[in-house]
Amino acid sequence: MGNTIGQALETQVSSAMTQIISQMTTELESAMKQMMTNVGTQLQNTLGNAMQIDPAAFADVFQMNMTEDDLAELMMSMSGKGLASYDSNLQKLGYVDFAVPSAINIYPKDFEGKEQVVKVLDDYNSRMEAEGKDEQVITYTDVVGTLMSSVTTIVDTISYVLIAFVAISLVVSSIMIGVITYISVLERKKEIGILRAIGASKRNVSQVFNAETFIIGLCAGVIGIGLTLLLLIPGNAIIHNVADNAKVNAVLPIVPAIILILLSVVLTLLGGLIPSKKAAKSDPVTALRTE
Repeated sequence: MGNTIGQALETQVSSAMTQIISQMTTELESAMKQMMTNVGTQLQNTLGNAMQIDPAAFADVFQMNMTEDDLAELMMSMSGKGLASYDSNLQKLGYVDFAVPSAINIYPKDFEGKEQVVKVLDDYNSRMEAEGKDEQVITYTDVVGTLMSSVTTIVDTISYVLIAFVAISLVVSSIMIGVITYISVLERKKEIGILRAIGASKRNVSQVFNAETFIIGLCAGVIGIGLTLLLLIPGNAIIHNVADNAKVNAVLPIVPAIILILLSVVLTLLGGLIPSKKAAKSDPVTALRTE
């Protein structure tokens, strides 16, 4: 019974709407033609003898190409209203339900906290994947990690370039130390002959030059570390002024400083190893005759 009444009402409403739209289409065409005719007449009166305009022909130029179906669709789109409900109104007002969030922003207080958060998320995702619950896997974007990865790549590249320059400098300095020690051996042959004449062995002569190179390397390393510590004072002042942050400081840790001093000593010893062996093998008689 209800369906029959609904269908009957739908039929009557559709018929009435068709008649109304048909009548509106006819009236619109008539009104448009009348308006164009009036416009043509006004133009003819305004222009006078300068230009001849046929008001009827001018009105026929403008035609309404909209069919009854197009007009009905236009009216329905203009009169249609979206579904207004409590939830839709809340959504338009910006209401959100914290029980079903679409996204969550996490702001750790430091990098250690960020690493812990990422670890927890990765562990959770691994557990869900192992259990076959792929729909519960959390998709996240580590913005800070992405930025730091880019910065780390740039810093690593710069570090590699600096390491290459430092390595070249160390090789050149080691060669120069070896050359200087060799020249010292050539200039001190008489001293070597005296040492051998008073009973010094070849090992003792070699130890003398090794001790000199050890002292040179130790002094060079200590002086380099000392200059670095002194330069850190104006360097930190510049960093504080440029960055406007007193918490950012350039420091030289104790362990790396000790390693650098040891490296300086080892390189100088390696550089003076060949000259010291050359001095130990010198003939004492020939060395004593050297002026």
